[in-house]
Amino acid sequence: MVTARQKGTWAGVVSRCGAGMVVLLLAGCGGGIEGGEYDAKPAAGVSPRSSATASNAPDSPGTPTPSAPGVSVTAVKAEVLRVYGLMWAEKVKAYRAASAEGTDLKQYMTPDALRALEADLARMSKEHTAMRGDLGHEPEVAALAVDTQPPTATVKDCVDGARWQTLDTTTGWRIPPPAGQPARYAATARMEQGAGGRWKVAEYTADRTRSC
Repeated sequence: MVTARQKGTWAGVVSRCGAGMVVLLLAGCGGGIEGGEYDAKPAAGVSPRSSATASNAPDSPGTPTPSAPGVSVTAVKAEVLRVYGLMWAEKVKAYRAASAEGTDLKQYMTPDALRALEADLARMSKEHTAMRGDLGHEPEVAALAVDTQPPTATVKDCVDGARWQTLDTTTGWRIPPPAGQPARYAATARMEQGAGGRWKVAEYTADRTRSC
């Protein structure tokens, strides 16, 4: 639930990838993955180093596939990060209201990923909690497979939750995070490119026990 300023446009020239799967391994924020978006009381959100306010422009329709002529790998990675940032901008809105109503999350998450998030939001609503503050982000594309069906990408993120707080909406009091939970923790998002060339978050996991 934060913002990630990441603008990316499709441009450049793509190198021919051959018949097999092409996987580009890139530097990423270390850390394993376990658990989901929700911990006892909610705690998620992001604002990448380039805060989670990525461009506020809607995801552009008709984006070409990464293996299409005229599309560079660099441009594909930029688009993946742009969508990831836009997803977080909407996610933050949802966590602050403990509801996905009024957000554009459907544009940036697959149905399965959105259902998982909505389950967390329902728990928050039942427990009368909501999120406040900001999350920091340092997302990087760690892997890109352009010849798979669908094309996929892995985003590694280092989430900074130092200014992200859980609020008890019945009392207005802040709920402290679990003892020993690091302020900065590793997270991973699996992205898929679907109809119309749109990238979406298909799965998001965070390891709040591992600092980064």
